[in-house]
Amino acid sequence: MKTQAYIPKTFQRKIILYNLIIVIAIASVISYYNFTSYKNDTIEIETRNSQNTIQLLAERLDLAYQEMINLLLNCSERQSQFFSSYSISDSSYMELNASKVLKDYCAISGYSEYIFRLSLYDKDRFFLQAGSLAGSSTDLEYIMSSPWFQERLYLNTNQYTLTLVDNPFPIGKGSTPQIFSLVRPLNYRYGQAPEDSWVFLAISPRLYTDALQSLGGNHLLYAACADNAVITAPDGDPFDGEAVASYLNDLGKSDGSVRLTLNQEPVIVSYHKHSVSGILLFEILPISSIVIDQQVVVRTIAIIFFFCLVIGLGLSYLISRQLGRPILRLINRLDLIAKGDFSPDPAIESNDEIGIIGRHINQMSGQINALIDTRIQGEKEKKDLELKMLQAQINPHFLYNTLDSIKWIATIQKNSGIVQTVTSLSSLLKNMAKGFNEKVTLQQELDFLNDYVIIEKVRYVEMFDIDIQVDSPELYQAQIIKLTLQPLVENAIFNGIEPSGRMGIIQIHAWAENSVLKVSVRDNGIGMSEEQCRKILTDTARVTRSTMSGIGLPNVDRRIKLVYGDQYGLTITSELDQYTQITISIPLEIIQ
Repeated sequence: MKTQAYIPKTFQRKIILYNLIIVIAIASVISYYNFTSYKNDTIEIETRNSQNTIQLLAERLDLAYQEMINLLLNCSERQSQFFSSYSISDSSYMELNASKVLKDYCAISGYSEYIFRLSLYDKDRFFLQAGSLAGSSTDLEYIMSSPWFQERLYLNTNQYTLTLVDNPFPIGKGSTPQIFSLVRPLNYRYGQAPEDSWVFLAISPRLYTDALQSLGGNHLLYAACADNAVITAPDGDPFDGEAVASYLNDLGKSDGSVRLTLNQEPVIVSYHKHSVSGILLFEILPISSIVIDQQVVVRTIAIIFFFCLVIGLGLSYLISRQLGRPILRLINRLDLIAKGDFSPDPAIESNDEIGIIGRHINQMSGQINALIDTRIQGEKEKKDLELKMLQAQINPHFLYNTLDSIKWIATIQKNSGIVQTVTSLSSLLKNMAKGFNEKVTLQQELDFLNDYVIIEKVRYVEMFDIDIQVDSPELYQAQIIKLTLQPLVENAIFNGIEPSGRMGIIQIHAWAENSVLKVSVRDNGIGMSEEQCRKILTDTARVTRSTMSGIGLPNVDRRIKLVYGDQYGLTITSELDQYTQITISIPLEIIQ
C-alpha cells in the first residue's frame, strides 16, 4: 500500500517539475523575445526619427541651395534688370543701378548672411560686388587667378556640385578660410568670351553649420561634400566623419540608414545626399545612447512570468491527475498479478498509450496463466510417466536373487544359453531400476539395448538381426535419456517384424546434424499408413501390456519434449509392406 501511495505522487511531482521547467523555459524565451522586440522597436523608432530629422534638414538646405542657384541664374540671364533703363552713355547710372539690383538680389534671397560674395563682371562696363564681405578693386584678380575659376566657368547648372575651396580674398579669410564657389558666364553678352563677363557666387559653409547646430547638441549631425570633405561635424568629431562620408558615398544611394560599428561601438547612420550639389547630410546614432524604459521591460517580463507560471502549474496539475489515475490502476492490476490473480481487467484498457499498456498487461497475464496451466499439465504428465515406469519395474531384490540362483544352476549344468540369457536379463533389470529420466551416453544406451536384444532373440529364435552404425566415435559420448531406444526397437519387433512372418533387419543409425543428435531405428516389417503415422504419437494411452518396459512411442516423444523442448522429439516415416523408420532428434551434448 505504501508503494501505491508513493509512486503516483512521485509521478505527479515529476510531471509538475518537468512542466514547470518547460514553462520557465518558454517564459524566458518569450521574455527575451519581448525584450528584443521592444529594443528593436525602440531602435526602429529612433532610426525613423533620425531619418525624419535628416530629411527635414535636407529639404531645408536643398531649398537654400536652390535659392542660391536661382540667384546665380538671375544674375547671368536677366539683362533687363541691369541695363534696360540706361544707355551706354549713362554708364555711371547704369553701374549704380546694377549694384543696387545686385544687393537687392542678396537681400531678397533670405540667405544674405551666408552669401559671402556676389560678384558681377563685365569687361566693357563694370565689376560689381555685394554680400556679407566688403569687396575691393583687387578682388577681380583674386577670383580669376583661383585654380577652380576656369573649370567652373564652363559647368552646366546640373553640374553645380558644392565642394570646399580656399577663400581667395585676403579680407575675411581668417573667419571663413573656405567657401563654396559658383561661376557662370553672362549669357546675354553675345560675342564675348566667357571669362570677360561672368557672375561669381561665394557661399559661406556657415549655411550648413548653423542649420545643423539649430537642432541642438543632442544630435551627432554631419555635413560633407561629394569629395568626402567634412563641412561641419560635432565637437571633436568622435566618429571620423570623413571615413563615414566615404562609406556612404560609395553606397550609391540617395538616402536611407545603415548599421555600422565605429570605434568598436554599434551605431545607426541615417543619411541624405542631394543629387546635384552632392552635399551629404547624416546623423550618427549610437545604439547605446538609445534610452530603453527599463521599468516597462521589467513589468512586462514579470507579467509574462506570472501568467506563464500560473497557467503552467494549472495545466501540470490537470495533466498529472489525468495521467496519474490510469497509471494507479495499472499499478493496482500489477499488484494483483504479483499475488496470483491473472484475470483480465477491462478497466485498464483504452485507446491511448496507457490503455495500450493496460491491454498488453491483460494479454501478458493471460499468457502467464496459460503458461502456468501448461507447466502444471506437463508436470502432471511427467509424474504419470514416472508412475508408469515405477509400475513397470519388478521388485529388484527378489528378481536379482532368483535370477542369480538360475544362473548358478545353469552354470553347474553347463548350459551357456541360459547363462547368457539370465545375465542379460539381470543387467537389463538393474539398469531399469536405476531411474527413469536419467541421462546416459549413447554407448551405455546401446549396451542396455544389446541386453534387451539378446533376450528377444532367444524368444523369437533368431527371427531378426540388429545393424548399428554410428557416424563418428565421439558420438558414443553424446548424452541421451535412458530407455529411449529400447521402446523403439521393441515397437519394430512386435508391430513390424513379427506380423510380417519373415526374417527382419533392424537398422540403427546415429549421426550429428547442425548441433542436433539424430538416431533412427528402421525395420523392414509391415509398415504403416500415413494416417497411422499421424495418430501414433498423439495416442498417449497406447501402451501394450506385453511390452517389456510398458512405454509406448507417444510416451517417449513426450519425455523428449518435456526435457528438451517442443522442437525436439520423434518423427515417423513408413511405407506399407516396405519399412518403418522412427527418428529421434535431441540436442547434441557430448561428455568431454
